[in-house]
Amino acid sequence: MTIRAFRKEDSFCQENVNRVNSSLRMDFHNNGSNEWLGFRLELIGSLVLCLSTMFMIFLPSSIVRPENVGLSLSYGLSLNSVLFWAIYMSCFVENRMVSVERIKQFSRLQPEAAWHIENRLPPPNWPSHGNVELKDLQVRYLPSTPLVLKGITLSINGGEKIGVVGRTGSGKSTLIQVFFRLVEPTGGKIIIDGIDICMLGLHDLRSRFGIIPQEPVLFEGTVRSNIDPIGQFSDEEIWKSLERCQLKDAIASKPDKLDSLVADNGDNWSVGQRQLLCLGRVMLKRSRLLFMDEATASVDSQTDAIIQKIIREDFAACTIISIAHRIPTVMDCDRVLVVDAGKAKEFDKPSHLLERPTLFAALVQEYANRSSGL
Repeated sequence: MTIRAFRKEDSFCQENVNRVNSSLRMDFHNNGSNEWLGFRLELIGSLVLCLSTMFMIFLPSSIVRPENVGLSLSYGLSLNSVLFWAIYMSCFVENRMVSVERIKQFSRLQPEAAWHIENRLPPPNWPSHGNVELKDLQVRYLPSTPLVLKGITLSINGGEKIGVVGRTGSGKSTLIQVFFRLVEPTGGKIIIDGIDICMLGLHDLRSRFGIIPQEPVLFEGTVRSNIDPIGQFSDEEIWKSLERCQLKDAIASKPDKLDSLVADNGDNWSVGQRQLLCLGRVMLKRSRLLFMDEATASVDSQTDAIIQKIIREDFAACTIISIAHRIPTVMDCDRVLVVDAGKAKEFDKPSHLLERPTLFAALVQEYANRSSGL
């Protein structure tokens, strides 16, 4: 629909043709090189056979017996075939060994930490306050690569709303990833309510946090399996969560109610409904620590207002760490963290940062200039 609205059908079709051609180009060159190899091998073999035949013919009869000429020709043909097959198979095996190299590479990947650690279970209500403390946090993706986060030290009080801003590549997304230990800290600590998160099992850690991604994530199944994937909540609790995120009427009107089908990626639901379902999933967990990655960037203004209202009311006591790709998103946060080149350059209230020349003030001015230019 978007393509037709902008009347770009022809350029869209041409772009697809170009991409198909690019995809097939490697296969064409690979098949062409194989055919050229076969032709050259056949040519070399034929030349060797002709030379051998000529050699046998023009030698004096006292040296070459007539009865051995046929035997020599047969031997030459057999040798030619063996030579061609040996070269062809060596090239074939060399090409297929790429798959073996990939398997070997993946087999040596460093596995994740333990899913459960029996003697390091967090308290049942952890995190109860949502206090977060980073102590000289350092992160790199590979041992041979430079640091992405270069010693971030800060303290977040329980219930605070923190906005994280910075330019592309500054380390904002890495900061969220390290909380879930998708990337393990290289140095330093993350302490939440007095517990070092690196001492916990991954399931015990990740199951206690809530996250609302920028693009809503739904899986093929039912409404029930998407909002409560592991089946730990009752139908009554699920309906209460759907009511709070204003989806109860829409789902109750469907014949199968909570067992209504959800297609792969939630394609049979609107983008706003998908984001509200993700919000309802987080509300069921009742986590005291919530991460947001510009959760309202892909929805309309009405759904945005609904989500913001729900977050203000139902997550008032939660600690919220929100990555902001748009400056207005963080203007009502308690404090703003400005990340630049992997370092925490500024961490203060938005009003205080705007009172003096700061990186945050420069970002706000840049956003204002860009908006006025549009």
